[in-house]
Amino acid sequence: MLDRRYPGPETIRRTTLPNGITVLVYENFASQSVVMEGVVRAGALAESRQWAGLSNFTAVSLMRGTEKRDFAQIYEELESIGADLGFSSGTHTTGFSAHCLAEDMDLLLDLMAQSLRRPTFPENQVEQVRGQIMTGLAMRANDTRRMANLIFNEALYPEHPYGRSTSGYLDTIPAISRDDLADFHARYYGPSGMILAVVGAVKAEEALEKVTAVFGDWQNPNQQPLPPMPDAVRPAELRRVTHAMPDKIQSDIILGLPGPLRSAPDYLDASLMNTILGVFGMMGRIGQTVREEQGLAYYAYSRLQGGLGPAPWSASAGVAPQNVAQAIASIRAEITKIQNEPVSAEELADSIAFRTGSLPVSLETNSGLAGVIADMELYDLGLDFLQRFPDMMRAITAERIQAAAQKYLSAEQMVVAVAGPD
Repeated sequence: MLDRRYPGPETIRRTTLPNGITVLVYENFASQSVVMEGVVRAGALAESRQWAGLSNFTAVSLMRGTEKRDFAQIYEELESIGADLGFSSGTHTTGFSAHCLAEDMDLLLDLMAQSLRRPTFPENQVEQVRGQIMTGLAMRANDTRRMANLIFNEALYPEHPYGRSTSGYLDTIPAISRDDLADFHARYYGPSGMILAVVGAVKAEEALEKVTAVFGDWQNPNQQPLPPMPDAVRPAELRRVTHAMPDKIQSDIILGLPGPLRSAPDYLDASLMNTILGVFGMMGRIGQTVREEQGLAYYAYSRLQGGLGPAPWSASAGVAPQNVAQAIASIRAEITKIQNEPVSAEELADSIAFRTGSLPVSLETNSGLAGVIADMELYDLGLDFLQRFPDMMRAITAERIQAAAQKYLSAEQMVVAVAGPD
């Protein structure tokens, strides 16, 4: 039975403009704000190792100047209305997020459209952004947690887009020019496949008119689709990689393997399995065992990313250097246990209640609603996904949890990455 408390096809207005932009509008007059979330199909999937960081560099430079406004004018106008607008790039998409009072929606839409459609990438501003990115990369090199994540991805996805840092490297960012940013924008930014979710105190018809006014005539006949995502192969054996950081007092561990696509039929089974393993309560079984009972870690949890490609399932822990081996062994033991032993009826019921009970909380704000609605479109989940979600969760059995663990996890075929003191 559909849960009509949640947004669905009756209340979400979905329209695809002639140029390929899909607009989803959900009216919510609980507050006088409007949130807009969306994506364009530009991402790091188009990069090689030589150009790593190009997509992200482009995204964070969009608001540094447009044909209509310079950098100072853009931020003065945002500040004058107390609004937020930002862009960020991932592997498959470049995302954007905007928030304002309903009365200021026209101005914010204009700022968004100008940034997406007509950025100018001023040379002096590009150099400022370059400096900020380089500073961030230097900080990453001094952070055990971020370095563990970097070497984990490089080892798990060799010669694969997921193995490259979307932020780039200290040897790639200096070589990217202002013209490279403009060229990337010209080749990949466009209306085809763009998604825009609008949630807040605006009528659906009015919101659609406003979006059409600034985006309806956007055309880019040269817009290129991103290359196809290659498959990711599970490691043939346990592979350990380390990054020595002698001046540190903590070691960070990440272990895992490629996970399911968000579109996989059994993704929710795998997701609930991960909730039990490393999320619910004190970070699930992993947190309970490694942190609470054994006292080995400052933090310990697991994560299933999902997405348009084979993003990883991973478990992470921050430990004292002398506890690295025992923490890894304990996490691997929990993987083996959830594969070999059905979860108890009580643990399953508690985890399902946690997931279904968390849903209303995540939808309390316009921002939460907009993000979920945009994701429903991006991953082709259907406009009734939220309404079906409670029943889909309650249908998951201990047998399905065990099957997902056996299919997607392994204590032997995985990468273990450790960054910290030698």
